[in-house]
Amino acid sequence: MAENENSKALLNVLWAGADILRGKMDANEYKNYLLGIVFYKYLSDTFLTHVYDLLNDEVPENMTVAQQAYEKIYETEDAEELLEEVKESYHYTIDPQLTYTKIAEAANNNAFQRESLQKAFNNIEQSDPIFANMFSDIDLYSTRLGAGEQKQSSTVADLVKTINEADLLNYEGDVLGDAYEYLIGQFASETGKKAGEFYTPQEVSQILTRIAIMGQEDKKGLLVYDAAMGSGSLLLNAKKYSNQPKYIRYFGQELSTTTYNLARMNMFLHGVDPENQTLRNADTLDADWPTDEETDFDMVLMNPPYSAKWSAAQGFLNDSRFSSYGVLAPKSKADYAFLLHGYYHLKNTGTMAIILPHGVLFRGAAEGKIRQKLVDSGAIYAVIGLPSNLFYNTSIPTTIIALKKNREGRDILFIDASSHFVKGKNQNKLSQDNIDRIIELYADRKDVEKEAHLASYEEIKANDYNLNIPRYVDTFEQEEEINLSDIANELLEQDKEIKNAETELLAQFAELTANDEQTKSDIDELMKVLEGLF
Repeated sequence: MAENENSKALLNVLWAGADILRGKMDANEYKNYLLGIVFYKYLSDTFLTHVYDLLNDEVPENMTVAQQAYEKIYETEDAEELLEEVKESYHYTIDPQLTYTKIAEAANNNAFQRESLQKAFNNIEQSDPIFANMFSDIDLYSTRLGAGEQKQSSTVADLVKTINEADLLNYEGDVLGDAYEYLIGQFASETGKKAGEFYTPQEVSQILTRIAIMGQEDKKGLLVYDAAMGSGSLLLNAKKYSNQPKYIRYFGQELSTTTYNLARMNMFLHGVDPENQTLRNADTLDADWPTDEETDFDMVLMNPPYSAKWSAAQGFLNDSRFSSYGVLAPKSKADYAFLLHGYYHLKNTGTMAIILPHGVLFRGAAEGKIRQKLVDSGAIYAVIGLPSNLFYNTSIPTTIIALKKNREGRDILFIDASSHFVKGKNQNKLSQDNIDRIIELYADRKDVEKEAHLASYEEIKANDYNLNIPRYVDTFEQEEEINLSDIANELLEQDKEIKNAETELLAQFAELTANDEQTKSDIDELMKVLEGLF
């Protein structure tokens, strides 16, 4: 996100909110409280600001002024018409006593009641289907918040007061959304392996997005799909590289309800209109989706769970996503099931980019048959090997596979980017130079020694459809020739230095003296031993 004082101040406030819960519960749990309450403040502040703008045709000086104006109009006959107009635009309204501003005021006056905040959450969820169960992961009555009702209520009140210090009024959607995204990344870092459920590191997301959008940057009404969307970071990256970001339509599916809610919040905080987001909480492999709206997409982006288990039931052989391949991905490794699902929903003019473990490039049996079909049809456009230890949930190296439909030729570009990284304390990182170099190699699509190779179909076929990158990109470094004469001279010199040191040591021991006969005898014995050794 942009590095400026305002954004830093916003992050500091949000991070201070996390400090209230840190130590009480795991990061994977307290992120739900913090991010959910941040989201409610965003909805409330947006609502009050819009009401004030409709009444005065200007932005309020602060939220207190907006609250006062709203309370005043709410008591008049004009309130109903005003609220209908707001709901038409935003899909929700908030009662004056349940705005975040009012709840924070109560918290500051030691009059906070959890029931008010819970009712506020419930009202939003019931206002429109797009908000259904949005706050279901926030348990305001959890014993993890403290021992006893008073302590629990006090913890929530402290969180409300701290987050209220964030002036969301002066942040555009993307700035606030990027701050939210930053926090998700920080929670991912703290959560460790669990983080893979909801977050793809931004530098990896950037590579996938830039690959998939290449040549489509000017398209109006771009359709983007992620069938394992996590927190939605991959989907939202499309905004950064499109020249028509307002018209992008986002489609995503996520199995985890908690993560699905995170993605929905993320969409709103990045300023995506409700009409442009179609998100679903379901199992991508269990049943095909989407089937009755837009079904083919310009960009398909995926970072699915690696080698996950799935049913692989025989009935899936009749599923249009998998039927033309004759076999199914094995029960123990759903990698190709995710790939084929995404590829099925790709437009003939689009590009798909998916991250998978390297095993998909060379494993045999059913996966080998699927891979051969994809290569024979020209579906696989590029294979990019990434460095190891980039992700929070695994240290293994991964590969990006780019796919296209109905293209001329069946050649495949192989890129070995395994050495393009910056060493980190816990995770390796990709610098912007690393990312730009990978994109440059992808765009140029030509041989570069030790980095890239454009393999012909015949070459791949001769390798029995094995796509393991080292077969195509030789990164072997010739070791420097050893000069035996130099080594011999070096050994002689070292031997000479050792002997000089031994002589000097013996001379120092010879100078040792003692006042009694026993000690003199011990020194003589030590000298005999040393002379024997040297």
